[in-house]
Order: sequence, then structure tokens, then C-alpha cells
Amino acid sequence: MTGSEASPSFRLAYVPGVTPSKWVRIWNERLPDVPLALVPVSASEVYDVLRRGDADAGFVRLPVDGAGLSAIPLYTETTVVVVPKDHIVTAVEQVSGEDLADDIVLHPLDDPLDWERLPGRPALERPAATADAVELVAAGIGVVIVPQSLARLHHRKDLTYRTVTDAPESRVALAWPEERTTDMVEDFIGIVRGRTANSTRGRSQTPPAGQQKDRGAAKSAKSAPRKSDSGGGARRKPAPGKGGGRATAKNSRGGTGGPKGGAKRGRPRRSS
Repeated sequence: MTGSEASPSFRLAYVPGVTPSKWVRIWNERLPDVPLALVPVSASEVYDVLRRGDADAGFVRLPVDGAGLSAIPLYTETTVVVVPKDHIVTAVEQVSGEDLADDIVLHPLDDPLDWERLPGRPALERPAATADAVELVAAGIGVVIVPQSLARLHHRKDLTYRTVTDAPESRVALAWPEERTTDMVEDFIGIVRGRTANSTRGRSQTPPAGQQKDRGAAKSAKSAPRKSDSGGGARRKPAPGKGGGRATAKNSRGGTGGPKGGAKRGRPRRSS
């Protein structure tokens, strides 16, 4: 890990469908002095963006394409089929690949799912992107199977989606260049892994020397033994005029401890 930062801000790339707002909010709370800049990129471009250093880290879909990048798997998405609202499969909550056997299943070129065999009937051409495939579904030309986040991203009022139980799943990961694992990258790794602010790696938790000295002095003072009044130390004598116990003398009229007969104190009479 390098001790210096490559840029005054942290640049976070993300592919379509990924919503980084939760992690961005935590970053802003913990590191308010370090701006976080979001860099939206396509799934096919995100790896080149990371290698060129145009982003410090990025949310990608596994598997990671290319060497020199580290990645941490974060979560797995549900796979759904996007269909018109009047499609027959909308009568149920879940479908299988066999339920789509009679449908034209569009296969966009940016499909993030790793298919062994695509269900349904193939289209004559592959759409360039998922957004194009969704437009074709709205036009009544087939259906498309995508991660649920992409179905939400391209939501239309005339379309809906249902879970596909036996389709491949998409896994989202955080990736970054191995050679640029900076302190800020470590901080963001801690955030996505759910570490608390005190356990986040990459930031020194050692207090300044002045604070260490003050803390050490306070600790020494706190741990120093106290003298006990009932211990081996000598007791103080009461000051003159202040008795060690309660005074029992009464000042007049037959009290105890005073002058005989209860005589009053005052100036002596001058003889004539």
C-alpha cells in the first residue's frame, strides 16, 4: 500500500444497474474533507477506466476482465425476465427457462449473464445494448433476461418482470488496480465490507504526540495510590481554637464547661 494519495478526491466508477448511494453517504459522513466523484461507465469500458487511472475503484460485474486488478465480491443479484404487462407469465411470480420456450429471447451484446444455453428462440440479430433490447420488448419483439437492477434501471410503465429460477446470476464486485491500493481505496473497502469507522483500514489511528503525553500523564495520575486518613500517615492536630470534637460549653445560665456561677464576660469596672 502506498502512503500517498493519487488525487485530492476519490473517483468511483460504476456500471449500469449498480446503485452506490448507500456507500457514498457513509463516505461523506466519515471523510467529509475528501470529495467522492462518481464516474458512470459502461460494463465494457469500466476495466479500461480503472487501468488508465481515470477512477480509483469501481463497481463491476464478475468475472473481472483482465490482469492487474483486485476485486472483492459484494452481492449476487436476482435474475428476471422483462415482458409486456399482458404477457402470460405475469400470472405467476416465478418462471423457468422452459416457460419461455415459445418466446424470442433477446440477447444483447452487453449481456452480463454467463449463459451455457439461452432459453427460448433466438432473435435474428443481437441488440447492441440492454437498453435497446428493452425497447424491442416494448415493441412486442421478444423478451429479455437481465439482472433485476437492470430491469429497474430501464423500467417502463408498459413492461414488468418476473424472477427466472434457473437462469445464471450476476455478481457485483468492487475492483481496483493492484498497484494503486491507496489509503483511500482501503477506506472504501472498509465501508463496503461494513467495517465501523474505528476499524477502517488505511488511516492512522495513533493520536498526535501531544495527546499521547497528556493521556499518559492523566493515566499516571489516575493510577497513583491515594493516601488514606485511616492509614499509617500521621493525623493532623486541630488548629488552635478549633476543637477536635464538638464543643459542649454553654455560654450562660448554668451551662457546663463555662466560668463558675455563669459569670458574664465583659469590661472590668473602673474604680472611682
